[in-house]
Amino acid sequence: QVNRLLEQTRRDWEARLDRVGLELPPAAGRLARSIKSNLAYILINRDGSAIQPGSRAYARSWIRDGALTSAALLGMGYTQEVREFLQWYAPYQFADGKVPCCVDGRGADPTPEHDSHGELIYTVMEYYRYTRDVGFLREMWPYVLKAVGYIDYLRQQRLTDIYRTPELCMYCGLVPESISHEGYSTQPRHSYWDNFFILRGLKDAADMAAILGENGEAARIAAMRDAFRKDLYASILETMKLHQIDYIPGAVELGDFDSTSTTVAIDPGGELGRLPQPALDRTFERYAEFFRARRDDRKWTAYTPYEWRVVGAMIRLGFRDRALEALEFFFEGQRPAAWNQWAEVVWREPRTPRFIGDMPHTWVGSDFIRSARSLFVYEREADQALVIGAGIPAAWVENPEGIAVKRMPTWHGTLNYRMAMSGPSTLRVQLSGDVTVPPGRIILHSPLDRPLREVTVGGRPATTFTANTLTLD
Repeated sequence: QVNRLLEQTRRDWEARLDRVGLELPPAAGRLARSIKSNLAYILINRDGSAIQPGSRAYARSWIRDGALTSAALLGMGYTQEVREFLQWYAPYQFADGKVPCCVDGRGADPTPEHDSHGELIYTVMEYYRYTRDVGFLREMWPYVLKAVGYIDYLRQQRLTDIYRTPELCMYCGLVPESISHEGYSTQPRHSYWDNFFILRGLKDAADMAAILGENGEAARIAAMRDAFRKDLYASILETMKLHQIDYIPGAVELGDFDSTSTTVAIDPGGELGRLPQPALDRTFERYAEFFRARRDDRKWTAYTPYEWRVVGAMIRLGFRDRALEALEFFFEGQRPAAWNQWAEVVWREPRTPRFIGDMPHTWVGSDFIRSARSLFVYEREADQALVIGAGIPAAWVENPEGIAVKRMPTWHGTLNYRMAMSGPSTLRVQLSGDVTVPPGRIILHSPLDRPLREVTVGGRPATTFTANTLTLD
């Protein structure tokens, strides 16, 4: 009886975790196993409809964790869990439109954390991008509209005349300080983490209004979005000048280096192409310098694997090799290795008797899943392109079997593809599925470490290619 139940449970999980198929070479087996394991841990850690990052110390539901974990689930084919989470969490919104940072058995937490409002809106719109469920969008619209109202209330507090003076202009138009970023928990700061999520929420709310035919609201929120974006980027430049730095700071007051936080401007923020250059590149160049020094001297003490977010950012910035270096290092932090997971804190010495958070920590797990998906496909918001294969290493396709991706959900439909060498200098790629070519077209990356010299599509010569990409209409 026990063996029969065990086998039935094994089959049930096998089926439940088979939404997306990844056929990878043995060298990438750990990545494929870790995606499935962390999806399972996310589902196990749920408490009814509540998405939770842990089952012990973190047995509460944060909209911050829930938003990014929802994005991970949606990108791997899980929609019902996200719908249920939103239907459960949204009614805890306060009467004035404030979105609680956290909900537990005691109800909504009133602590002001100003990323929350944008995160709720983003999660609703992200669900729509994968499902096109306009009925659900309409159901959530009252919560979204109230959250926009609260964002406007917050923003007005930093639009008074005093914040237009040279001494305080770097705060102008931002939302007030909060402790949403754990690094500022002892002293609230005007964090760009908060403000990038606010911008994400305003962008999504404006798009949502247009989809729902709320034309007046669409125009009003779009104007708010544009004004906020202008103020946000002016603030970043003023803060860089104030602190005499050449990277994107974490908070106005500190001018601190916080690349893991800055990643949210790229994904889910979608601001790549608008973020100030060369400050953005310098931010992740500096991270790479820090990362290599830490990895190579082996004298580091601990790190938090939220750094997985940097892998996805690096891929989007075109730094594939740096992303793969980081990926390899972070896999060393899986303890026990057979669990395919990360604690919230990884100590260099595994037996260090210090805080590790819940293990598995599934907010960390969701950051890993989102970055791992970026290796295979991601949606580029700036030009509305679908980007395929930007993080795939050459060794994977030079393996005799190559790689295959099956049933991968995207904003534009379901994607299947296979990449394999068909000769010493020929890479063959087969694309299928029901993907609709987006306005920015499909950008296919070659994983090979040598430039493309000749490309054929459907047997015909193609001209729309560069040294490492092919553009498909």
